[in-house]
Amino acid sequence: MKENRREFLKKSGCALSMVALATQARHFGMMSAMAQTVEEQSSTDLSAPSDYRALVCILLSGGNDGNNLIVPSHSDAAISNYAAYASARATQGLAIPQNQLLPITVPRLGNLTYGLNPNLGAVPQQGGINNGIHELWAQGRLAVVANTGNLTRPMTKTQYLQMPSWRPFQLFSHSDQVAQQQTSRSDTPSSIGWAGKIADRTTSTNNPNGLVPMITSIAGTQLFTLGRSTTPLAISNAEIALNKTLVLNSTNGTDPFSIARKTALADLRTVDLDSQLVAAVSNITNQAQSAGNALSTFQEVTATFPNTKLGNQLKQVARVIKKRIDLSVNRQVFFVELNGFDTHQNQLNGQNSQTTLLNQLSQAMRAFYDEMGAQGIQDKVTQFTLSDFGRTLNPAGIGAVVGSDHAWGNHMMVLGGSVMGGNIYGSTRPDGTGSIFPTLQLGGPDDIDTGSNPRGRWLPTTGVEQYAATLGRWFGLTDADLPAIFPNINNFSSSNLGFMNS
Repeated sequence: MKENRREFLKKSGCALSMVALATQARHFGMMSAMAQTVEEQSSTDLSAPSDYRALVCILLSGGNDGNNLIVPSHSDAAISNYAAYASARATQGLAIPQNQLLPITVPRLGNLTYGLNPNLGAVPQQGGINNGIHELWAQGRLAVVANTGNLTRPMTKTQYLQMPSWRPFQLFSHSDQVAQQQTSRSDTPSSIGWAGKIADRTTSTNNPNGLVPMITSIAGTQLFTLGRSTTPLAISNAEIALNKTLVLNSTNGTDPFSIARKTALADLRTVDLDSQLVAAVSNITNQAQSAGNALSTFQEVTATFPNTKLGNQLKQVARVIKKRIDLSVNRQVFFVELNGFDTHQNQLNGQNSQTTLLNQLSQAMRAFYDEMGAQGIQDKVTQFTLSDFGRTLNPAGIGAVVGSDHAWGNHMMVLGGSVMGGNIYGSTRPDGTGSIFPTLQLGGPDDIDTGSNPRGRWLPTTGVEQYAATLGRWFGLTDADLPAIFPNINNFSSSNLGFMNS
């Protein structure tokens, strides 16, 4: 069947746009090395690192309820305890019964006992038990970074009330707050993510001969992955074999027509390169074809991954990591996403409840951790979570449909062989009072709500920039790199929260 030029370009273009190196049109003009300013170029040693390291960002989209992720289970009244938690949530049915919490001990908080959500533990399955991530706490591989959120600088409750200009813009807005998580900028909107900026600054040093970009997304084009001169790789999840993710339609055969189409497409990419937009598109297509060739073969992973949305995303990440030597990469960043956490109702029950989602998260993270062990690089790969914001301690609704509303400070999880796990990390209030874990008191010192009906929206004591900078240091960033990637980092007392081994 004959195809005209328009149909050929349409089919080829669709193949690339769906699974190839993805970016937004507004970034096309920024892809050349000329767009990379002196300040953005790496100040690190010019020699490539001798080891491999990867960061895996797991976005819990919608705003995960951190108040039900980790819960105080002790009775010590000097710090928020189970009674304080239960008094705020039990009446409306959102409190997790104390005997259902998965127990953990926290040395950094005086060896007090806390509990993880019961859905982060082992789950009986046909033919045996699938272990969750709870048991990795005792093994020192899982950590929590408490009361983390979007900040322009540390602030007290009084400063929050009296200094509106210090607040992140558009608090409680999903789109704005999740963007700030991905850019680490809460003082101004930004079109580039903090992973993209890391790649801008370090790719030429870390992966000088890399056959694929430093950043790979299994969840489409995301702000987190975009840089000024960085083009991320976007591929399908593990339901598509890795060697099928970057195949050009109508050009991958050995018949004369396929060969002719491939030749024609190559010729088209040499035309009109004096146009910046055309040159950028041609560059993306060239990179896509190169990446497709590099991923044309792969070895299957050995760990058993759950057949879930997140399980299939992390399985594909594991496949790419298994090809790291063939791909000539020393540093990689990955992005995956689990959505559904906007639980205004049905937080405890239903297919998209937090209960179900945390179970999916735990099983997928554990399978990935086990696979990194099978590959011999558990200490070289770190998983971490981001989420739009936390949720109100005071529930929304009551009984079977109970949920929670948009809030601010939240608890993040970090998992890997280089994590200083079995502990809770974070900062205290800038006036030196309080704990790294928020005071679970409606209208209390960490609740920004005032008036007669406070909801329990925690003022973060740890900024996303501190959280991201700690991960970035482990990845290989230097002190000189940090301000270029996290412009507000010097507003905070520390850029290293201490939860990662060097």
